[in-house]
Amino acid sequence: MDYAKDVLVSTDWVEQNLNQDGIRLIEVDEDILLYDTGHAPGAVKLDWQVDLWHPVERDFITPDKVSELLGRLGVGEGDTIVLYGDKSNWWAAYAYWFLSYSGVKNTLKLMNGGRQKWVAEGRPTTTDAPSVEATTYPALTRDDSLRAYRDEVKAHLESVKGGTGALVDVRSPDEFSGKVTHMPNYPQEGVLRGGHIPGARSIPWAKATNEDGTFKSADELKALYEGEGVTADKDVIAYCRIAERSSHSWFVLRELLGYPKVRNYDGSWTEWGNAVGLPIEKSYSEA
Repeated sequence: MDYAKDVLVSTDWVEQNLNQDGIRLIEVDEDILLYDTGHAPGAVKLDWQVDLWHPVERDFITPDKVSELLGRLGVGEGDTIVLYGDKSNWWAAYAYWFLSYSGVKNTLKLMNGGRQKWVAEGRPTTTDAPSVEATTYPALTRDDSLRAYRDEVKAHLESVKGGTGALVDVRSPDEFSGKVTHMPNYPQEGVLRGGHIPGARSIPWAKATNEDGTFKSADELKALYEGEGVTADKDVIAYCRIAERSSHSWFVLRELLGYPKVRNYDGSWTEWGNAVGLPIEKSYSEA
Protein backbone atom coordinates (compact mmCIF):
# COMPACT_ATOMS: atom_id res chain seq x y z
CA MET A 1 0.00 0.00 0.00
CA ASP A 2 1.35 3.42 -0.99
CA TYR A 3 0.72 6.69 0.78
CA ALA A 4 -2.49 8.37 -0.38
CA LYS A 5 -0.80 11.65 -1.37
CA ASP A 6 2.60 12.68 -2.68
CA VAL A 7 3.47 14.87 0.30
CA LEU A 8 6.89 13.59 1.36
CA VAL A 9 10.33 14.22 -0.10
CA SER A 10 13.52 12.46 0.91
CA THR A 11 16.67 14.02 2.31
CA ASP A 12 18.37 13.01 -0.95
CA TRP A 13 15.79 14.93 -2.96
CA VAL A 14 16.20 18.03 -0.81
CA GLU A 15 19.99 18.00 -1.10
CA GLN A 16 19.73 17.65 -4.86
CA ASN A 17 17.34 20.60 -5.01
CA LEU A 18 18.98 23.04 -2.60
CA ASN A 19 18.56 26.67 -3.67
CA GLN A 20 16.45 25.69 -6.68
CA ASP A 21 14.11 28.35 -8.04
CA GLY A 22 10.50 27.54 -7.23
CA ILE A 23 11.36 25.54 -4.09
CA ARG A 24 11.24 27.26 -0.70
CA LEU A 25 12.78 25.27 2.15
CA ILE A 26 11.48 26.22 5.62
CA GLU A 27 12.76 24.95 8.96
CA VAL A 28 10.31 24.86 11.88
CA ASP A 29 11.71 23.56 15.18
CA GLU A 30 10.22 23.11 18.62
CA ASP A 31 13.60 24.34 19.87
CA ILE A 32 13.56 27.72 18.14
CA LEU A 33 17.31 28.18 18.74
CA LEU A 34 18.34 25.16 16.65
CA TYR A 35 18.16 26.98 13.32
CA ASP A 36 20.99 29.33 14.32
CA THR A 37 23.29 26.41 15.19
CA GLY A 38 23.14 25.18 11.59
CA HIS A 39 20.45 24.50 8.99
CA ALA A 40 20.13 23.22 5.45
CA PRO A 41 21.58 25.77 3.01
CA GLY A 42 18.89 28.09 1.69
CA ALA A 43 16.38 27.21 4.39
CA VAL A 44 14.52 30.08 6.04
CA LYS A 45 13.33 29.99 9.64
CA LEU A 46 9.71 29.96 10.78
CA ASP A 47 9.36 30.70 14.50
CA TRP A 48 6.07 29.14 15.61
CA GLN A 49 5.95 31.19 18.81
CA VAL A 50 6.26 34.52 17.03
CA ASP A 51 5.13 33.92 13.47
CA LEU A 52 1.94 31.83 13.77
CA TRP A 53 0.15 32.99 16.90
CA HIS A 54 -1.68 36.23 17.56
CA PRO A 55 0.41 38.35 19.95
CA VAL A 56 -2.33 38.78 22.58
CA GLU A 57 -5.28 36.53 21.69
CA ARG A 58 -5.27 32.77 22.09
CA ASP A 59 -5.63 32.26 18.37
CA PHE A 60 -3.72 32.30 15.12
CA ILE A 61 -2.65 35.29 13.10
CA THR A 62 -5.23 36.46 10.59
CA PRO A 63 -5.10 35.38 6.92
CA ASP A 64 -3.72 38.75 5.84
CA LYS A 65 -0.86 38.32 8.31
CA VAL A 66 -0.21 34.85 6.90
CA SER A 67 0.15 36.42 3.45
CA GLU A 68 2.60 38.94 4.93
CA LEU A 69 4.56 36.12 6.60
CA LEU A 70 4.86 34.13 3.38
CA GLY A 71 5.90 37.25 1.52
CA ARG A 72 8.61 37.95 4.10
CA LEU A 73 9.86 34.37 3.76
CA GLY A 74 10.13 34.85 0.00
CA VAL A 75 7.39 32.39 -0.93
CA GLY A 76 5.82 32.91 -4.34
CA GLU A 77 2.31 31.83 -5.24
CA GLY A 78 3.56 28.95 -7.39
CA ASP A 79 6.45 27.79 -5.21
CA THR A 80 6.70 24.34 -3.67
CA ILE A 81 7.06 24.69 0.11
CA VAL A 82 9.19 22.02 1.78
CA LEU A 83 8.95 21.99 5.58
CA TYR A 84 11.21 20.19 8.01
CA GLY A 85 12.20 20.39 11.66
CA ASP A 86 13.27 18.62 14.82
CA LYS A 87 11.53 15.81 16.71
CA SER A 88 10.37 13.80 13.70
CA ASN A 89 8.87 16.89 12.04
CA TRP A 90 6.54 17.50 14.96
CA TRP A 91 6.36 21.29 14.51
CA ALA A 92 6.91 21.10 10.75
CA ALA A 93 3.67 19.10 10.59
CA TYR A 94 2.04 21.81 12.71
CA ALA A 95 3.16 24.43 10.17
CA TYR A 96 1.88 22.18 7.35
CA TRP A 97 -1.54 21.96 9.03
CA PHE A 98 -1.56 25.69 9.81
CA LEU A 99 -0.76 26.66 6.21
CA SER A 100 -3.40 24.25 4.92
CA TYR A 101 -5.94 25.67 7.36
CA SER A 102 -4.96 29.20 6.32
CA GLY A 103 -5.90 28.38 2.74
CA VAL A 104 -2.42 28.21 1.22
CA LYS A 105 -2.68 26.55 -2.20
CA ASN A 106 1.03 26.02 -2.78
CA THR A 107 2.28 22.46 -3.08
CA LEU A 108 3.25 21.51 0.48
CA LYS A 109 5.76 18.79 1.39
CA LEU A 110 7.50 17.46 4.48
CA MET A 111 11.11 16.29 4.30
CA ASN A 112 10.78 12.74 5.62
CA GLY A 113 12.90 12.29 8.73
CA GLY A 114 13.26 16.01 9.31
CA ARG A 115 16.24 17.74 10.81
CA GLN A 116 17.43 14.72 12.79
CA LYS A 117 17.82 12.57 9.67
CA TRP A 118 19.48 15.41 7.74
CA VAL A 119 22.08 15.90 10.48
CA ALA A 120 22.57 12.17 11.15
CA GLU A 121 23.40 11.61 7.48
CA GLY A 122 26.04 14.36 7.56
CA ARG A 123 24.32 16.48 4.97
CA PRO A 124 25.41 20.11 4.49
CA THR A 125 24.49 22.76 7.04
CA THR A 126 25.27 26.44 7.39
CA THR A 127 24.81 29.12 10.02
CA ASP A 128 24.30 31.76 7.34
CA ALA A 129 20.76 33.04 6.97
CA PRO A 130 19.84 33.16 3.28
CA SER A 131 19.10 36.42 1.55
CA VAL A 132 15.58 36.12 0.16
CA GLU A 133 13.65 38.54 -1.99
CA ALA A 134 10.32 39.42 -0.41
CA THR A 135 7.20 38.67 -2.44
CA THR A 136 3.67 39.99 -2.50
CA TYR A 137 1.67 36.93 -1.54
CA PRO A 138 -2.04 36.94 -2.51
CA ALA A 139 -4.95 37.08 -0.08
CA LEU A 140 -5.97 33.88 1.69
CA THR A 141 -9.25 32.38 2.91
CA ARG A 142 -9.22 29.90 5.79
CA ASP A 143 -10.35 26.31 5.31
CA ASP A 144 -12.40 25.77 8.46
CA SER A 145 -13.07 22.14 7.54
CA LEU A 146 -9.60 21.35 8.91
CA ARG A 147 -10.07 22.84 12.38
CA ALA A 148 -12.38 21.81 15.23
CA TYR A 149 -13.56 24.20 17.93
CA ARG A 150 -14.60 23.32 21.49
CA ASP A 151 -18.36 23.34 20.88
CA GLU A 152 -17.90 21.24 17.75
CA VAL A 153 -15.92 18.70 19.75
CA LYS A 154 -18.63 18.64 22.42
CA ALA A 155 -21.27 17.98 19.76
CA HIS A 156 -18.97 15.36 18.20
CA LEU A 157 -19.21 13.19 21.33
CA GLU A 158 -22.60 11.95 20.14
CA SER A 159 -21.20 10.70 16.84
CA VAL A 160 -18.37 9.00 18.74
CA LYS A 161 -20.96 7.18 20.86
CA GLY A 162 -22.92 6.31 17.73
CA GLY A 163 -19.90 4.90 15.94
CA THR A 164 -19.80 7.40 13.07
CA GLY A 165 -17.12 9.61 14.62
CA ALA A 166 -13.77 9.13 16.29
CA LEU A 167 -11.59 11.10 18.70
CA VAL A 168 -7.83 10.53 18.70
CA ASP A 169 -5.82 11.57 21.76
CA VAL A 170 -2.21 11.63 20.59
CA ARG A 171 -0.62 12.51 23.94
CA SER A 172 1.44 10.16 26.08
CA PRO A 173 -0.35 7.32 27.92
CA ASP A 174 0.18 9.04 31.30
CA GLU A 175 -1.41 12.24 30.00
CA PHE A 176 -4.32 10.24 28.61
CA SER A 177 -4.88 8.38 31.88
CA GLY A 178 -4.74 11.55 33.95
CA LYS A 179 -1.62 10.56 35.87
CA VAL A 180 0.15 13.71 34.68
CA THR A 181 -0.98 16.98 33.10
CA HIS A 182 2.11 17.59 31.01
CA MET A 183 4.25 16.03 28.32
CA PRO A 184 7.03 13.63 29.39
CA ASN A 185 10.09 15.56 30.61
CA TYR A 186 8.21 18.86 30.57
CA PRO A 187 7.06 20.82 33.63
CA GLN A 188 3.45 21.19 34.70
CA GLU A 189 1.77 23.49 32.21
CA GLY A 190 -1.30 24.92 33.88
CA VAL A 191 -4.01 22.34 33.18
CA LEU A 192 -6.41 21.94 36.11
CA ARG A 193 -7.67 18.44 35.29
CA GLY A 194 -5.90 15.36 33.98
CA GLY A 195 -7.56 12.78 31.79
CA HIS A 196 -9.05 12.70 28.30
CA ILE A 197 -12.16 13.60 26.32
CA PRO A 198 -14.82 10.89 26.72
CA GLY A 199 -14.65 8.24 24.01
CA ALA A 200 -11.18 9.21 22.79
CA ARG A 201 -8.75 6.52 21.66
CA SER A 202 -5.16 6.74 22.88
CA ILE A 203 -2.79 6.64 19.89
CA PRO A 204 0.41 8.54 20.79
CA TRP A 205 1.71 10.54 17.85
CA ALA A 206 5.20 9.02 17.92
CA LYS A 207 3.85 5.55 17.17
CA ALA A 208 3.61 6.74 13.56
CA THR A 209 7.38 7.24 13.24
CA ASN A 210 10.54 5.17 12.96
CA GLU A 211 13.67 5.72 15.05
CA ASP A 212 15.24 7.87 12.33
CA GLY A 213 12.27 10.25 12.35
CA THR A 214 10.71 8.98 9.12
CA PHE A 215 7.09 7.93 8.89
CA LYS A 216 6.18 4.27 9.13
CA SER A 217 4.84 2.55 6.03
CA ALA A 218 1.27 3.08 4.92
CA ASP A 219 0.39 -0.49 5.86
CA GLU A 220 1.81 -0.03 9.36
CA LEU A 221 -0.04 3.25 9.82
CA LYS A 222 -3.30 1.78 8.56
CA ALA A 223 -2.99 -1.09 11.05
CA LEU A 224 -2.16 1.32 13.89
CA TYR A 225 -5.31 3.40 13.49
CA GLU A 226 -7.72 0.74 12.33
CA GLY A 227 -6.64 -1.37 15.29
CA GLU A 228 -8.13 1.32 17.52
CA GLY A 229 -11.32 1.64 15.47
CA VAL A 230 -10.24 4.85 13.76
CA THR A 231 -11.26 4.11 10.19
CA ALA A 232 -11.52 6.17 7.02
CA ASP A 233 -15.33 6.15 7.02
CA LYS A 234 -15.47 8.12 10.29
CA ASP A 235 -15.42 11.83 11.03
CA VAL A 236 -12.14 12.11 12.96
CA ILE A 237 -10.95 14.81 15.37
CA ALA A 238 -7.40 14.69 16.75
CA TYR A 239 -6.14 16.58 19.79
CA CYS A 240 -3.22 16.81 22.19
CA ARG A 241 -2.22 19.72 24.45
CA ILE A 242 -2.08 22.72 22.09
CA ALA A 243 -2.54 20.88 18.75
CA GLU A 244 1.12 20.55 17.83
CA ARG A 245 1.44 16.78 18.30
CA SER A 246 -2.06 16.25 16.91
CA SER A 247 -1.02 18.11 13.75
CA HIS A 248 1.46 15.29 13.16
CA SER A 249 -1.31 12.71 13.54
CA TRP A 250 -3.64 14.83 11.39
CA PHE A 251 -0.95 14.73 8.68
CA VAL A 252 -0.70 10.95 8.94
CA LEU A 253 -4.45 10.41 8.78
CA ARG A 254 -5.39 12.95 6.12
CA GLU A 255 -2.32 13.23 3.92
CA LEU A 256 -0.61 9.83 4.20
CA LEU A 257 -3.67 7.59 4.67
CA GLY A 258 -6.15 9.75 2.78
CA TYR A 259 -8.92 9.88 5.40
CA PRO A 260 -11.45 12.31 3.90
CA LYS A 261 -12.58 14.07 7.09
CA VAL A 262 -9.95 14.83 9.72
CA ARG A 263 -9.92 17.93 11.90
CA ASN A 264 -7.38 19.22 14.38
CA TYR A 265 -8.76 20.50 17.69
CA ASP A 266 -6.59 23.53 18.27
CA GLY A 267 -7.83 24.21 21.81
CA SER A 268 -6.94 20.64 22.78
CA TRP A 269 -6.42 19.71 26.41
CA THR A 270 -5.31 23.16 27.57
CA GLU A 271 -8.82 24.35 26.72
CA TRP A 272 -10.88 21.23 27.45
CA GLY A 273 -9.10 20.37 30.70
CA ASN A 274 -9.60 23.89 32.06
CA ALA A 275 -13.14 24.55 30.79
CA VAL A 276 -16.20 24.70 33.03
CA GLY A 277 -18.96 22.24 32.23
CA LEU A 278 -17.07 19.88 29.91
CA PRO A 279 -16.88 16.15 30.69
CA ILE A 280 -13.64 14.21 31.07
CA GLU A 281 -12.66 10.60 31.67
CA LYS A 282 -9.75 9.30 33.74
CA SER A 283 -8.21 5.85 33.92
CA TYR A 284 -5.73 6.60 36.68
CA SER A 285 -6.34 6.67 40.39
CA GLU A 286 -4.00 7.50 43.27
CA ALA A 287 -5.57 4.67 45.27
